[in-house]
Parts: sequence; C-alpha cells; structure tokens
Amino acid sequence: MSKARAASDQIVKLIVGAGQASPSPPVGPALGSKGVKSMDFCKEFNARTAHMTPGVPIPARVTVRPDRSFHFEIRTPATSYLLLKAAGVEMEKGKLKGANNPGQDFVGSISLKHVYEIAKIKQTELRLSGLSLEGICKTVIAQAKSVGVEVKP
Repeated sequence: MSKARAASDQIVKLIVGAGQASPSPPVGPALGSKGVKSMDFCKEFNARTAHMTPGVPIPARVTVRPDRSFHFEIRTPATSYLLLKAAGVEMEKGKLKGANNPGQDFVGSISLKHVYEIAKIKQTELRLSGLSLEGICKTVIAQAKSVGVEVKP
C-alpha cells in the first residue's frame, strides 16, 4: 500500500453489541457519512461476532478507503467491562450500581484467577500480543482499582 493511499483512508471507531449491529445510530450515521453502506458492515459484523454472547460491547475499528470499500478489525471487550462482569456488578444507566466514589468504594471483588483469565483474553488482541502476560495482569489490576473492583488473592 502506498503512503498516498494510506493517508486518505478514514478510520471510524465504533462500540457495538456482539451480534446486534444495525443501521440505526451509532452505526448508520457514522458509516453513512463516510459513504459506506452500513447494512454491509452490519451483516459482516454480526456474522463475525455470532459466536460471542449477544450484547457484549465489542470495539470495532473500521478503515474506509477512498473507493468506499472498507475493512474492520474487532477487538476484545473493554477491560472495565470484563472486570465488572467478573465481579458480578450491574450497570445502571452508565453508572455503577451502588458506587458513589469509584476508585475508593469497592462495588465488587475478583480473584487473581479472574485477573489472569481477563489478561489471557486481552492478550489475544494483536496490538497487545507483544506484552507479557504478567504485564497485562498488572494493567488489569490497576484498571480494577479505578473501576471499584477489589482484587483478592
């Protein structure tokens, strides 16, 4: 790929529930404004996330080329989502249920085994594949504290 072509590619970042992409907002307007048929994206996204639990928020990075063709990569769910899910914490309209002061009040707890499992999930992502599992575990533990999840040995 030449530099001139790469410079004109446009990147669209979306977070869509696994198997639940539809042409309605946020997908339709975000891709439609770049000239991409959102239905094509939705069909492919839903097919590639069919094996996942429906509704899990999946980040997708869509690269739109000047000829309006596109390709996308799907990433693993956000670390904070995985932590809260492992701790059994429910979300309430974008806020943690029962948390008044995230980072100081704990809304749930997980074991080091959970941290390890989350790190293994995150390590499958290409952009994190160069990091050690131990390094990813440390970032997961730091993230846990910031979202109000206590890590117990």
